[in-house]
Amino acid sequence: MSTNGSIMKKLLGESAVYGLSSIVGRFLNWMLVPVYTRVLVRTSDYGIVTNLYGWTALMLVILTYGMETGFFRFINREPDPKRVYGTILTSLASTSTLFVLAVALFLKPVSAAMGYAEYSEFVMMLAVIVAMDAFCAVPFANLRHKQKAFRFAGIKLASIAINIGLNLFFLIAAPWLSKNGFSAVNLIWSPGLEIRYVFVSNVVSSVFTLLALSPEFLFRWSFDAKLMKRIFTYSFPILLFGIAGIFNQTADKILFPYLFSDPAEANSQLGIYGACFKITVIMVMSLQAFRYAYEPFTFRYKKGDDTSIYVDVMHYFVLFSLFVFLGITFYLDIFKHLIGSAYFAGLAVVPIVMLGEFFFGVYSNLSIWYKLTDRTKWGSYFSLVACVITVLIIIIFVPKFGFMACAWASFFSNLVVMVASYFIGQKYFPIAYKVGSGIFYFALAMILWAVATFVPVENQIVSLVIKTALLIAFAVIVVFKEPLLRRGLLTVKKKLLGGR
Repeated sequence: MSTNGSIMKKLLGESAVYGLSSIVGRFLNWMLVPVYTRVLVRTSDYGIVTNLYGWTALMLVILTYGMETGFFRFINREPDPKRVYGTILTSLASTSTLFVLAVALFLKPVSAAMGYAEYSEFVMMLAVIVAMDAFCAVPFANLRHKQKAFRFAGIKLASIAINIGLNLFFLIAAPWLSKNGFSAVNLIWSPGLEIRYVFVSNVVSSVFTLLALSPEFLFRWSFDAKLMKRIFTYSFPILLFGIAGIFNQTADKILFPYLFSDPAEANSQLGIYGACFKITVIMVMSLQAFRYAYEPFTFRYKKGDDTSIYVDVMHYFVLFSLFVFLGITFYLDIFKHLIGSAYFAGLAVVPIVMLGEFFFGVYSNLSIWYKLTDRTKWGSYFSLVACVITVLIIIIFVPKFGFMACAWASFFSNLVVMVASYFIGQKYFPIAYKVGSGIFYFALAMILWAVATFVPVENQIVSLVIKTALLIAFAVIVVFKEPLLRRGLLTVKKKLLGGR
């Protein structure tokens, strides 16, 4: 097997394990959406959940301030890895603690500014969640660095299981028990507080994660100010890059309530949009699982001027992502039943948001050029461009077109920075990506999607049969054109036939 083939095999193996915690885990969380969209009384209630979790995602990126990538960069180049780990962990512990104290001290004005003066307890719980998750980010990164993928996945999955279990208990089991005479449940549960229990469940699961990672804290803590300055200088542009990435996903959810004079209407539309956005999470989960394995791999396998492995990784990332896009959009009539029928009005955003996520995934892969050349300032430039495009589209068009403008904001901002990163990257760190092949596969996927979407077929069964045939056709064309995939299928076939 070639060197690249061996490396790809190892990367795929690690991706599979991280995928257990990322794809499977987030899929399980995703399965709470049918519960939320049916148990929460109004679509506006889910809008509140969507908005507050949008803030949570943004604050998590800010409170980790690029330390994950900084950790991987410096842990592989410094003579004392423990000092790197201790310095970053001490910094995160300090900033997370200060954040919780600041929110507690200014809870009322912060809650009022967010539009939740009457829900300040939710804001406080989310501050605690963000602080714990931010602190745990680098211990998780350390597990990835030490290639302890199974421990990483085990903690992630256990935390998710606790969160899901508590949600199901508070939203389904407890009301049923109370209704059927089990009055003891009323000691920990009260009716009409469904939104509160969503956040309580998350707090408990985050506490579990912190405790499960406690063995990673058992070392001689240290803080090297000079080292931290170097790490922060490297990581700060990545922080801006991270803000741009998460802002493209959450700016719509954060800004939405401020763009309508009627808060109830804003939350209702946001609830519909947020529920339909969740259908696209399969694409997001796939990108995250890939990033978990790819980021430490990037620095670990850098071999001089050899960039062929980055070409192969990008190529198969594009193929996989397009297959996921077609799979979800082709079977949207099935996936839509994961949310309540009151939310179906927002299904049109699904393909647009997924393409935006695809562009962002390609952009994330392209970002290797400025990470490996220590030109991370370019990440901040791209971040600024993306944020400006996103915010302008949302502010200008949401009041007129509602949540559809949010979907297009993600699409165009990610498309622009993807193209810009490619051309600028070729100047500083040339990589001979298979651009022509990628454009061919993208065009093929868009043609198949257009045929499946816009050619009218009234019978739903016939429609699903046609879409399945189109998906198979895409897979066949890909396998036919890709020698590595053909060889892989032949290997699998031989194993299934017992070596015959």
